[in-house]
Amino acid sequence: MSKRDEDVIRALLKRHGQTYASQAGIRLRNTPAPLYQLLVLSLLLSARIKADIAVAAARALFDDGMRTARGMAEADWQRRVDALGEGHYRRYDERTSTMLGEGAELLLDRYQGDLRRLREDGDPEKLLQEVPGIGPTGASIFLREAQGVWPETAPFIDGKALQGAKRLDLPESAKALADLVDTSELPRLAAALVRAALDKEVADDVLAAVAA
Repeated sequence: MSKRDEDVIRALLKRHGQTYASQAGIRLRNTPAPLYQLLVLSLLLSARIKADIAVAAARALFDDGMRTARGMAEADWQRRVDALGEGHYRRYDERTSTMLGEGAELLLDRYQGDLRRLREDGDPEKLLQEVPGIGPTGASIFLREAQGVWPETAPFIDGKALQGAKRLDLPESAKALADLVDTSELPRLAAALVRAALDKEVADDVLAAVAA
């Protein structure tokens, strides 16, 4: 690790290293409820909408009791729409409510609502995309955060995170980036790199801090 890369990584993690799960109030562990909450958050984040709105919508769903696949399935369509609206997730609320309900039913039928069973069934990145509303982007978001509790998927630094690395003039390979931090820091690093990719001001803030 070069001194410059070390300084950039340290500033990036310190200033922008909060995971999206943490921002949404999810205490991520390898147990059914937080894994399901991460999946819901990943679905919301994968739409063309600001991340802060997706996070607020996830919090609203969880606050209204939709913290598990069972809780989501038992909530009616309008209740899900209302919670999404409370989080200002209005552009996609009706379609998203439908996908959340269908996805919860699929998870209950196929995995008893427990994503650890999906993990055991094969390639998580592929299987996640069988859940309504979870495409390649949603699966990547999930695995960027879940690699902390599903270590066999690490290092998971996807294309969006690599865009952030490029903007910060850091190595542009998952392995090279993973070598810059402890394994436990990979979810935070991936989230911070994504923030740098999505918002040039984040990258500018990190580079200014390093230069100061």
